[in-house]
Amino acid sequence: MVVLSVIFLLIVAYLLGSIPSAVWIGKRYYGIDVREHGSKNAGATNTLRVLGRQAAMPVFALDVLKGFAAVTLMSLMKYSPAVGDNLLTIFKLLAVVAAVLGHIFPIFADFRGGKGVATLVGSVVAIAPSVILLCFGVWLVIFILFNYVSLASMCAGVSFPIFILASPRTNENIALIIFSFLVAILLIWTHRKNISRLRAGTESKISIFPTDGHKPDVDITGSNLRGECEKDYDDQPIQEKK
Repeated sequence: MVVLSVIFLLIVAYLLGSIPSAVWIGKRYYGIDVREHGSKNAGATNTLRVLGRQAAMPVFALDVLKGFAAVTLMSLMKYSPAVGDNLLTIFKLLAVVAAVLGHIFPIFADFRGGKGVATLVGSVVAIAPSVILLCFGVWLVIFILFNYVSLASMCAGVSFPIFILASPRTNENIALIIFSFLVAILLIWTHRKNISRLRAGTESKISIFPTDGHKPDVDITGSNLRGECEKDYDDQPIQEKK
């Protein structure tokens, strides 16, 4: 019964992760598939780059929420007398993997998703919220200093196992320690193209404190944006046609 329950919850976690918020919001409100523009990833960062903050904020929130929901549902296994704390942690980590894989390979979007960073954040918040808060601090500092989301994400990912080992609440959990190192490796691997662009000096910068007065938000009060976008990777977010 425990095995069947875990398998069912893992399927649910994958399906939750497969909800392609960036694709659905882009197509529904702007007539744009973000996977065809910018970095071609179905995530909050590319949505910010292509469509602006107004579209990126709900995408990020939904991506975080689906990861959090996947792990929270797996937490129901704690009510089984056959599941101890260590086994429950392993089940939760499996739910993290299922949700992130769902985001990267979404069944609802032709298996073409994003990098899974926001979904990973939401998932781990349900397991070690204090550690994620520290990782977010690292992310924020790096992002403010250099304006590279990719660099900030990689630095936060690398700091994740360091904080896990430093925290007295998590440094004795072998499964979580192993998982944290796998996460760091996975984030570096999924950002390998970004690393190449960073080394070449062609990675796109995103500033949360724009100095040119330009507002990247797209006005969604009018009709949907239609037609082909011919903008390059470093262009400003798409503006609604008059």
